[in-house]
Amino acid sequence: MKKELLMGTALVSTLGAASVAEAVTATMSGNHQTGMEFDSPTGGTDTNAQINDNNFTVSLSETTDGGMTISSSFKVMDENSKYDADAGFTLAFTDGSKLDVLNAGNASGSHAVSIPSSAGAEGVATTSTNVAPTGLDFATGGTSFGVEYHTASDFLADGLSMSFSASTDNGAAATATYKTDQGFAIGATYVSDLGDTAITIGAGISTTEGSKTSTAVANDTGGVHVGLSAVTGDLTVAVGFADGDVAGVGDKGDSEYTADVVAAGVKYVSGDLTFNVGIASGEAQDNTYGNTGGSDDSLDVTSASVSYAVASGVTAILGYTSTEAGDDGSSVDDGSAWYIGANMSF
Repeated sequence: MKKELLMGTALVSTLGAASVAEAVTATMSGNHQTGMEFDSPTGGTDTNAQINDNNFTVSLSETTDGGMTISSSFKVMDENSKYDADAGFTLAFTDGSKLDVLNAGNASGSHAVSIPSSAGAEGVATTSTNVAPTGLDFATGGTSFGVEYHTASDFLADGLSMSFSASTDNGAAATATYKTDQGFAIGATYVSDLGDTAITIGAGISTTEGSKTSTAVANDTGGVHVGLSAVTGDLTVAVGFADGDVAGVGDKGDSEYTADVVAAGVKYVSGDLTFNVGIASGEAQDNTYGNTGGSDDSLDVTSASVSYAVASGVTAILGYTSTEAGDDGSSVDDGSAWYIGANMSF
């Protein structure tokens, strides 16, 4: 009996040691943000609501004997049993380039310049039929069956990096709801110094092909964007423009639209305080499939925030957003919203 116990202990210890030795490196990160939003729509009823944003991410990685790093991750979001485990794999090579495999994303969207705006979680709700976008990457489609290759820095020229992506059909049959069959994209970022100012220029172009039963779309999802960011000390100024088409929108996925966006923002850091101000103006023309010259939608957003670093990883946030929106040519959904809360990250 004593020998059996010793053998069992040795076996468990051996398996445990082997498991530890063969395990990939795992790191954890996330945030917990909670606060109150005060929404005041023009012509509507003021509302108050608690807004939560809780994320927990586990990142996994390991390096082969040849120096290539293999990584992936999964995420648990909010607290309502939302689970994001559709990440693929990233292969990072010794020359600084890397390859994303499965759910790789869109190379054009990867190089969209970040435009400062409110750090708060406030916003004025717009009607579901208003499709006017406010982000530079609104026309970057693709499927989960894709790859994206990222070059190393200083590709072809000092300060230049690029990405190339392609995705293919998932094999599902076409239905009355539009689905993307394949997509291609290219993006680039150029970084340079202009005296005391660091200049970043990002641009991309994306195109997809899709299908549905009955009526064909007039324009598949795709478009272009370009942005510029300048950082001088603690001050960041950024501007951007995007133009494109999106298919498969609306409550029943039976609409498409053509749109453009202009955005600009300023960020300034002073000690523990961070000030953000941003504006974004989007215009869109939405149609049923196969038609052009439809109704005009618009969305103009002005936002600002003050963030204060209370302690390491703890930030208090006060944010404000004002919107002017038009749906099908009529002025609706104007209003403003305040947010006060805090974010704890690890």
